Amino acid sequence: MDPHFHCLSEIPLPLSFSSTYAGSSSSGSNHDDPWMDPRIWRKLPTRILDRIIAFLPPPAFFRSRCVCRRWNGLLFTNTFLQLYLDIFPHRRHWFLFFKADTQNLIDDNNNRAEGYLFDPYELVWYRLPFPLVPPSGFSPAASSGGLVCWISDNPAPKTLLLSNPLSGTLNQLPPTLTSRYQPSIGFTVTPTSIDVTLAGDDLINNALAVKNSTAERFRVDGTGCFLPTWQITSPLPRLCNFESAGRMVHINGRLYNMSYHPFNVATYDVETASWWDIQPPMKRFLKCPSVVDSGTGKLLLVAAIEKRSLIVPKSLRVWSLQEGTTWVEIERMPQLLYDRFGAEMESCGNGFHCVGHGEFIVFMIPGSSRHLGVLFNMNTKLWKCMPPCPFVGMGDLSRGFAYEPRLATPVTSLLNYQFPAAPFPA
Repeated sequence: MDPHFHCLSEIPLPLSFSSTYAGSSSSGSNHDDPWMDPRIWRKLPTRILDRIIAFLPPPAFFRSRCVCRRWNGLLFTNTFLQLYLDIFPHRRHWFLFFKADTQNLIDDNNNRAEGYLFDPYELVWYRLPFPLVPPSGFSPAASSGGLVCWISDNPAPKTLLLSNPLSGTLNQLPPTLTSRYQPSIGFTVTPTSIDVTLAGDDLINNALAVKNSTAERFRVDGTGCFLPTWQITSPLPRLCNFESAGRMVHINGRLYNMSYHPFNVATYDVETASWWDIQPPMKRFLKCPSVVDSGTGKLLLVAAIEKRSLIVPKSLRVWSLQEGTTWVEIERMPQLLYDRFGAEMESCGNGFHCVGHGEFIVFMIPGSSRHLGVLFNMNTKLWKCMPPCPFVGMGDLSRGFAYEPRLATPVTSLLNYQFPAAPFPA
């Protein structure tokens, strides 16, 4: 058994996806279809069968593990995992949500943290367990490359955990150099590297006050470039005012984060450790602005427009950042949909959250009791209401993360080598 995947042996198998989708079933095989002739499928070479299984979406893959002992053990098999990585199926731009109440992330029946996975292609929700994450003291903070980053809640030097809920691995990073409260986080994972940046919410005056002062970075890279300890990389701009526990968007070597009061898009070049501001469009009219990744290497700004004059109607708009600092409006929520969405947003008084992944953007209203979520497909230009989450009310969900499910994340072996397993802080 590969030591990098040993943690899954502690989890009851098969690892479950509790689905809300009920597909059609048949009482027997379709012998009239020559392509389904069991005499063909029974004699398929193992390498071809494994290749077919590697292309299954994660829920179907975990269901297939119930077929036989060999299929159940594929997740522990080096040859299958290498095949999976070599042919890595097309990226799945899914979304992962947790309960907005970070003190109540636990599934009461199993005493374990859990998330709620949304498939925007099939419009299906799944319940996704995190059995290795400590049941308290950590909150989900970011997601990239199949890994979910959890950050310690205590106002002190931060401890980060990296979890792959599909393979069942959990890795711990060393504590940060600076004591922080709820810093903004930039988290980027590639097949060969892990790069984390924490910015702002520095604790000063013996932890009696909070100030956005510094950013620090941690990086491991399989090509030989290591920053195996945290390093203070730069002071923050003088007027930056990040949202607590903010999300930084990584595009082409730069991190983008909204700065509030006044509104600006704080931009950070990772390699040169330099900051500058980009002025947003229609700055005086913006409400709840957020930056998201377009999936095509462009930064998007999403915001509602408050009606403060007759020539600027209420709406929800999407802008794309072009070369330099120029914004171009590319889309508006249909007015009839926005009338409903905006009325619910105003009645709740909490604005809205949005998160982008690939060709999709998801919009949700925190605290809403009407289970209203909106999904926008940037490729087809279609807006549609999301099906309600059957496990938790839509208004009780967090802002959400862009999540790309992966059966294997071998880059974490760098962490296993650099930082042996250590007990988690209480």
